[in-house]
Amino acid sequence: MSWLNRVRQSIPLIAKRETADVLWQKCPGCGQMVFLKEYEENLSVCPKCGHHGRIGAKVRFRQIFDDGSWQLMHAPQVALDPLKFRDSKRYTDRIKAARAQTGEPDALLNAEGRIKGQKAVVGVQDFAFMGGSMGLGVGAAFVTGVRAALRAQAPYIIFTAAGGARMQEGILSLMQMPKTTVAIAELRDAGLPYIVVLTDPTTGGVTASYAMLGDIQIAEPGALIGFAGQRVIENTIREKLPEGFQRAEYLLAHGMIDMVTPRHELRDTLASLIGYLAPAEAA
Repeated sequence: MSWLNRVRQSIPLIAKRETADVLWQKCPGCGQMVFLKEYEENLSVCPKCGHHGRIGAKVRFRQIFDDGSWQLMHAPQVALDPLKFRDSKRYTDRIKAARAQTGEPDALLNAEGRIKGQKAVVGVQDFAFMGGSMGLGVGAAFVTGVRAALRAQAPYIIFTAAGGARMQEGILSLMQMPKTTVAIAELRDAGLPYIVVLTDPTTGGVTASYAMLGDIQIAEPGALIGFAGQRVIENTIREKLPEGFQRAEYLLAHGMIDMVTPRHELRDTLASLIGYLAPAEAA
């Protein structure tokens, strides 16, 4: 054995999870490096500037539901590639890559459980799955969540995060807008609350449908919320838009949403709203 191999073998290996790349998180808001454990314990909110990071569905469920009270619902089966779409890649390949990256079947997951002892069905869109885009899978999952709420006589709470409709499904993605709107009408007919929590970003066809039809509209601080992008609007109206346009605080000031609630307060806020709005459970 050469001296180089002996030296190499004497150096202790450091597991990847202990390296600096994993120990620290760069805040997208202020650009500061934050200790990853501190960031996660702070609900993925930057302790320096308060920026609310994007989180996945299962993380959100753990934050919102009572411990051990929730159960993930099965995702509905839909046509995988109804239009046989291909751009620079096949649509099926994009779906496979998104599933491998996130470990989820599509961009919207539902779970049923309790929030401070009160029944609720919660849907969460994950922006990491193809930008949270709305296609057949998202539309079917939304309806599945609503029907579960109807069976349980519980409110349906949706956390939105989307770049809009899924272009690879063409007109079929746009058909999810009326489909989800009809499902919301079923909730209203049954006297059950529909609560929307807008997270960063919520745009396009999602904003134009179920994201803005809640009985109560809540947003996380700093969330981007709108239909078209700011540059598109400025080029259309040929005017400079105000500072903070399409951010949660601007929408609150102009009456588009009901409240801006930090992530640390969301669970308590939702529990209070369920207590006010949902039908009382039978003893």
